[in-house]
Order: sequence, then structure tokens, then C-alpha cells
Amino acid sequence: MNDQIQPEGSAEHEHGALGDAEYAEFMELAAVEGFDIEDVEGAIEEAGHGPLPVLAVVGRPNVGKSTLVNRIIGRREAVVEDKPGVTRDRVSYDAEWAGRRFRLVDTGGWEQDVLGIDASVAAQAEYAIETADAVVFVVDATVGPTDTDLAVVRLLRKAGKPVVLCANKVDGPSGEADATALWSLGLGEPYPVSALHGRGTGDMLDAVLEALPDAPAQTFGTAIGGPRRIALIGRPNVGKSSLLNKVAGEDRVVVNELAGTTRDPVDELIELGGITWKFVDTAGIRKRVHLQQGADYYASLRTAAAVEKAEVAVILIDASESISVQDQRIVTMAVEAGRAIVVAYNKWDTLDEERRYYLEREIDTELAQIAWAPRVNVSATTGRHMEKLVPAIETALDGWETRVPTGRLNAFLGELVASHPHPVRGGKQPRILFGTQAGTKPPRFVLFASGFIEAGYRRFVERRLREEFGFEGTPIHISVRVREKRGRKK
Repeated sequence: MNDQIQPEGSAEHEHGALGDAEYAEFMELAAVEGFDIEDVEGAIEEAGHGPLPVLAVVGRPNVGKSTLVNRIIGRREAVVEDKPGVTRDRVSYDAEWAGRRFRLVDTGGWEQDVLGIDASVAAQAEYAIETADAVVFVVDATVGPTDTDLAVVRLLRKAGKPVVLCANKVDGPSGEADATALWSLGLGEPYPVSALHGRGTGDMLDAVLEALPDAPAQTFGTAIGGPRRIALIGRPNVGKSSLLNKVAGEDRVVVNELAGTTRDPVDELIELGGITWKFVDTAGIRKRVHLQQGADYYASLRTAAAVEKAEVAVILIDASESISVQDQRIVTMAVEAGRAIVVAYNKWDTLDEERRYYLEREIDTELAQIAWAPRVNVSATTGRHMEKLVPAIETALDGWETRVPTGRLNAFLGELVASHPHPVRGGKQPRILFGTQAGTKPPRFVLFASGFIEAGYRRFVERRLREEFGFEGTPIHISVRVREKRGRKK
């Protein structure tokens, strides 16, 4: 399987993961099948770029952040009401300006010295700033800079992210004088905007594109031969810190029977199997983030950030207890983050035969969505089967980085469609015509079809891809483009 791996730093990223010869052959195939060449190029770029750069929209309550978000994405998606505090959670949208795509994050209003749900809203906004590549800071130009605005400025300076200052509610030339007063914030030129009417948003978005990187900063694998990042995640008191101490061979982090001992992610360089790894011990994720408060709330946000920076998520599950909804939620978080996954069932030495029988049944039913993930049965206390952890991590990384050549993929798709065609729907039978793998980490495929491909058939294709090419330990992303018209050849 390793011969399929696309080396990092190769010259083949101009066309996604395709080399020049492979790309030319693929585009010729697309033209024969009647696809618009620009549409095909866009599909490959969209599937192959990996994560988009992130733009966070922040500011105090009721300055028009959600109205601006709706203006940028071109539709009324974010809830808008003329009172403060409508938006509470971080909400993400895909956006595009001048041909460049980015991820737009709407946040709740940031306030200082608040308690309860308002404190949670502020924490979400702070987390959005921390994880963004650039920030649009929205200020009400009709009010001018307030003490809360100045506190946000201090927060932005501390984060060190590029900032575009949006002077909102400037509905005409007379309001532009109000906008100039915002130079006093020290964030550079304020862009006078009316998010409600669209005035000035183009100039502001041009500035946004200058501030945003072409791609988000890669937070892993930056140094050739550098340590791979492994995040240990799971519910509180499942044994993450004990596992880290056991693989390290010493007490690196505090372990206590009290759940929630770990608050901040702890990085440790550990040599295992002749290789240096960076293990990250994270805080246990208790329940839904918006039901948490205080230190637990911030700890959950930091854990989510640690998963984003990792290459592999080792999900610890307490084998002595039933698999819970929270375990499933943690699994979903790791899958959606696109990380390689290993599942470690801890406290295995405490199980009797009956519990092992029922645990196997629970795994089959509750964790069917990651049946492809390598599994290790360990004991962080006794060190049982710890030697199996590194091979499982390496297997997951291999699957995460695997790339299938386009020719081999299309031969597989041809055989698949011939032997198991898509069901007939409405008198029509859509077919997958051809496809390519547009990226890795995780593997991302784009398939081109003659009609709509149902979700059940997509899952079938994914299952067969795994059977044919491996992809053990990694999620797979599959997008489908449907041919709108037949070829334009005369």
C-alpha cells in the first residue's frame, strides 16, 4: 500500500494530487464524457485543497455581525434580529469572493466580565479567534469605539492574527466621517460598510483576501522527519493521562481518580519503537459543549483545538462501562476533523468473559461508523498490550496518506459499476462515469456521474474502496459531480 503514497513536497499539487500527465489524461476523459472542463477543474480543486482558510467575524453584541455574514455568503442564513445576543454558538459557512473560497465563522457577541451563558458565548468567540487565519472585527460606526471594543482589540493583539476593521452601519457619505474615528483603535484603516444594504462590502472583502492565506497554516508534519502528533481523547477518567505516563515510562502528567484532572492539553515527546512521537494528553470531554461551564467549558474547546492540530486521534474508551452517547460524540468529532483514528479500549484487564461478550456486541452496533479503525485492547495501569499501540498508529497514518492512481481507480470503478450498478430511480439509472483522488490526509475522492448518486450507493462505493485499497484507520471523503448536459461536440 505504501507505493501509493503521494510524497509531501512533490511538484504534483498544481492539479490537486494529480501529476501533469495524469491530469491531461483525466481532462481528456472528462471532455469525452461531455463534462464542462471548468466544472471539472473546479471540482478537483474543491475536493483537493483540504481545509479552507478560516475567517472569523467578531465584535460586541448587536453590531451587525450576522447581517454582514449573510451579505458575504449571499443569502439569509444567519439569524438576524434587532436585539443583542441572538447568535450564541460559532456557526460556519462556505463563502467565496473574487474566485477564492474560504470558511466564514459567525460568532456571538463578545463581552467582558460576564457570567453564565454570556460567558460561554464570549468563550466561543475567543476560540473562533484562536482557530481563525484572519479576523473581521465589526464595530458600530454610529456609536464609535466603546470600552468593550477596546477590550476586543486587546484580545486581537494578543492573538496576533491579521485583522480587517469593519466600520458597520455607514449607510451614506455622511456616515464615513464616523468611520474615520475608528482609526483610534490602532488596527489600521477602517472600512466603511453597510452590511444591511451592501455598501462598501466589496472593498472590505478585497482587504480580507489580502489578509487570508491561500491555505490554512498546516499545524502538523511541517518539518521533514519531525514528530507526528498524536492526540489522546475521550471522556473524563477514561485513562488518558495514565496511558501517556505508561508509554512515556514515567509520571509526566498528573493522574487522579477525580474526573477532570487534566485541564489543558499537555504535549510530550516520547520515543517508541525507535521513533519520536508527540503525544498530546487532552481534557476529557464531558457532555455537549453548551451545557458546560467554567473551566470544563474552556477545557473542551482546547481539546477540540488539539484534535485539529493532531494527525492521529487515539480515542480511549472505558471497556468496563457501556459505550455511551458521549463516546459516540467524541468519535464523530474526530471523524469530522478528518484525522486518522485508533480506538483503544482501556481497562481491558478488568473485564470478565460476560462483559467482553457484551462489549463486542456494543462495538458492532454503537461504533459501526468506525469499523475501519484499528483497535487495541490495553490497560494503562498494567501496560498490557502497549506494544500494539504504535503499529496501530502507523497503520492509521498509512491509510491516511494513501493515494490511488487515477488509472487504477477508474479500472476499479468500471468493474464496480458493471457488477453492481446503481438502482433504477424514476426510470433512470445513474452511473459513475469516472473519478479521481484529489487529495490525502484524509483521502478525498471526486466522482463524476450521469445522474444523482444516492447516499446508500455512496456508502457502498466507500466500503468497496476500503476493501480494494485499504484505507485502514482513516475517514474517506467522497464528493459527486453530476453531468448537467451531454458534450457540446458537433
